[in-house]
Amino acid sequence: MAAAAVPPNPVPIAYQGGTSAAVPDWLNKGDNAWQMISATLVGLQSVPGLVILYGSIVKKKWAVNSAFMALYAFAAVVICWATWAYKMSFGDKLLPFWGKAGPALGQKFLIKQSALPETTQFHDDGSVETAMVLPFYPMASMVWFQCVFAAITLVILAGSVLGRMNIKAWMAFVPLWLTFSYTVGAFSLWGGGFLFHWGVMDYSGGYVIHLSSGIAGFTAAYWVGPRSTKDRERFPPNNVIMMLAGAGLLWMGWAGFNGGDPYTANIDSSMAVLNTNICAATSLLVWTWLDVIFFKKPSVIGAVQGMITGLVCITPGAGLVQGWAAIVMGILSGSVPWFTMMFIHKRWTLLQKIDDTLSVFHTHAVAGLLGGVLTGLFAEPKLCSLFLPVTNSRGGVYGGSGGIQILKQLAGAAFIIGWNVVVTSIICVIINKVIPLRMTEEQLLIGDDAVHGEEAYALWGDGEKYDSTKHGFYYDDTTHLNKTTTLSSGATQVV
Repeated sequence: MAAAAVPPNPVPIAYQGGTSAAVPDWLNKGDNAWQMISATLVGLQSVPGLVILYGSIVKKKWAVNSAFMALYAFAAVVICWATWAYKMSFGDKLLPFWGKAGPALGQKFLIKQSALPETTQFHDDGSVETAMVLPFYPMASMVWFQCVFAAITLVILAGSVLGRMNIKAWMAFVPLWLTFSYTVGAFSLWGGGFLFHWGVMDYSGGYVIHLSSGIAGFTAAYWVGPRSTKDRERFPPNNVIMMLAGAGLLWMGWAGFNGGDPYTANIDSSMAVLNTNICAATSLLVWTWLDVIFFKKPSVIGAVQGMITGLVCITPGAGLVQGWAAIVMGILSGSVPWFTMMFIHKRWTLLQKIDDTLSVFHTHAVAGLLGGVLTGLFAEPKLCSLFLPVTNSRGGVYGGSGGIQILKQLAGAAFIIGWNVVVTSIICVIINKVIPLRMTEEQLLIGDDAVHGEEAYALWGDGEKYDSTKHGFYYDDTTHLNKTTTLSSGATQVV
């Protein structure tokens, strides 16, 4: 008798591991799907998240310019990242804090298994302590995931200079700062640089993203100079509801921000997402309660800032701390940046002189540093073993080497702060010799219409721009408010 025919495989070719060039044996489709979803969630934090938030939280004459600064930064980073910056952050070592530049554009590179070549951790005797990072998905997924992190860092930084930075200067600033500042922090802490191998903990960007953008934004704000006096006196959000929509995208997108950083859909990813939401919610509530206690009214902008400080604070330790520690970190992230913004800022001359439009220094630099130090305090040994390359890592409350970990966290922060102050200053000085960093006085007075020839709202007729000769007297300030309001230096104006 003839042999029975082999029944056809009911599983489609696209889902048969190893049987198709598009499905190599090393590909884990669950990990790849989660990594791409996480990257999309982080991308949504910028576009449209912060585009909406920035366009809504500023005075209406700056709505278009502020939103466009965020949009432009995102697009520019994508091109620069794939062309040269990815390998400077996650490629082969050039210096202990910097990788070799190179393109991430060819198929031979992008379709092979993802790998971070400098992440093998060695013992003092030369034996391998922790193997190289080799996620089970292609390099294309890793390049895109890390790209959206780089992009949101520039978008956050933009919040410090809204309402007066020359858009042409910003167009030059973005690729320069990405190349000479962001890539250094990313390689040093994540890509296999000296801080990575020393064991400094930065689970998802408390230092690489938030501390760096907060310090660099504050530094850039110094070089650009303050907004016009009128804008600093009165800078109301033009649409609080849309601001909340942008903030909501930021909050929900943080699931990808912290949940994607184990580079796999594992149990540490689940811990990170839960801790992120616990800390953010706690911080928002604490900030709101403090506003009520001291200023008698809950501020919606204040609540958004409390949410952001909670998200920032948990980021360096999201997958490394327990739930109770996330609550403690939320309490501190809702109170310490609140105190630095509401009290220290008003009493420190330096902070008063530098006009940080959206208080990025407080919400990202202070909160990011706080989170990094608290991670060194609360990092749980078992959770550390799921993620960190340096074995036996632990926070200060768990004894052993935990006390040294706090010192490592402080040293890592000092490097990020120092590098960003120096490099951001150099970039601003160089740009200013070619392109004025600051808008002209006419542009500062008029806003979007002078800078872009566009306005956010056409409220007079069918798309007709406002014309005082047709529509009567117009005054940018709201007349029923007190005109003696003191100069404002942050997003929370009068709580």
